[in-house]
Amino acid sequence: MNKYITILIAIICAACTETVRVDSVSDVLPPVKPDYAQATIPVNIAPLNIMADCDVDKIDVTICSSDGKMVLHSQSAQVTDFNIVKWHALLAENAGKSIVYNVSLKANGRWTKYKPFELFVSPDSIDYGLVYRLIAPVYETFGSMGIYQRCLSDFEQKTIVENNLLQNNCVNCHSFCQWNPDKMSLHVRGPYGCTMLLNGSKLQLFNTRTDTTRGNCVYPAWHPDGRHIAYSVNETRQMFHAANPKRIEVIDYWSDVVVLDTKTNTLASSPLLMSKDYFETFPYFSPDGLWLYFCSAKAVDVNAAPDSAHYNLCRISYDCSTGEFGNRVDTLVNASAIGKSVSFPRPSPDGRFVAYTFSDYGQFSIWHPESDVWLLNLSDGTTHRIDNLNSGDVDSYHSWSSNGRWMVVSSRRENGLFTQPFFAHIDTCGNATKAFRLPLRSPAEYDAMFYSFNIPEFIAEPIRLNVRELEKKVEKRNLQNLTFE
Repeated sequence: MNKYITILIAIICAACTETVRVDSVSDVLPPVKPDYAQATIPVNIAPLNIMADCDVDKIDVTICSSDGKMVLHSQSAQVTDFNIVKWHALLAENAGKSIVYNVSLKANGRWTKYKPFELFVSPDSIDYGLVYRLIAPVYETFGSMGIYQRCLSDFEQKTIVENNLLQNNCVNCHSFCQWNPDKMSLHVRGPYGCTMLLNGSKLQLFNTRTDTTRGNCVYPAWHPDGRHIAYSVNETRQMFHAANPKRIEVIDYWSDVVVLDTKTNTLASSPLLMSKDYFETFPYFSPDGLWLYFCSAKAVDVNAAPDSAHYNLCRISYDCSTGEFGNRVDTLVNASAIGKSVSFPRPSPDGRFVAYTFSDYGQFSIWHPESDVWLLNLSDGTTHRIDNLNSGDVDSYHSWSSNGRWMVVSSRRENGLFTQPFFAHIDTCGNATKAFRLPLRSPAEYDAMFYSFNIPEFIAEPIRLNVRELEKKVEKRNLQNLTFE
């Protein structure tokens, strides 16, 4: 019976496929989206379906291997739909080589064949998945949001947690230890606020506010030992522009950096990280755990001049065996000296580089169109803009893959409003190839999606979080308190 169904499907598909005759030839690239031409892609990425970016009757695409052999074919009204098994076989066979898209579009009864374009298939694989928050660009109200995981080799997106299960509180600040989904920190903000820690099968909820720290722990970053987590403690508020192309400012009235010992449930810090004269925020440990990177700005009156806060990239030594911090702070990028600001430091897995966001002022660069991702070379102190990763609009919230060969960034380059994830290959010198957007089964889904992708983080395996257990613990307010040493 199955044999006859397969034959019937093949007959139907053949009937829907029209023989392409060439009525005209164009020497320009086809008007399709997303723009994948000349991009470098991972050998294990999901199929890169494309759609016509103009009114057409049909789109016909064949993909050839590096030797010119036609391997994949798709013809449809608007959007391609490549066979995923054949797609992955094509990438595996052409790792380290290029594949070629041949595109023809039918409009007004005539077929036009366009200039082919290549994609380079990197043998460097990308991690299993990506975790991100989907949130509407609302301001004072939380609205509907959630944390989701997406498998990067196919199109499957699964819900980790949505805020409708947590009294509609804001869920944010998800973080993992060394791309390990079994060690996760997540913050719930609002009347039912708490910080969730997942450690294997153990799920704990904490009240991270203490009399000494004054605020809750946010912006988490795990130490490689899986025991310690650095946090920022901030008083954060929003401001709106009356006459400025920037819509909103998210500013700190004060901020400090602390480290949590998850074994003893104690917080620790240093006077160099809790100074009233400076705002310290966005901590992140080095891969060897010996350094704690963070951003620091001189304390200013942000009410009078919100654009007067300029953050530098700094670091301090840290000994996880004793919990002791160093006695000096090193300034690695003195952005304030040139009237600029640094946020979101992210060291590369091999410890050679630190990626960071560069903007005009402040610490919340995701609303600044001028923000770009830069790279600091720790061996010689040089720094440069990662050109091919960035665009003419917001580029921020970046993170590294576990092998250090891929970087993802949240970018508003498509429409100026919604952030979307873009990937680029990073070579051993810290240079990037052309960035490409996270592939969806239908690229048209982006046009119909009124949500931003925030805080994209790579994971090595799927997350297994018992959401019902989390929901019950949040409802019962079963929170553990922390002490400050």
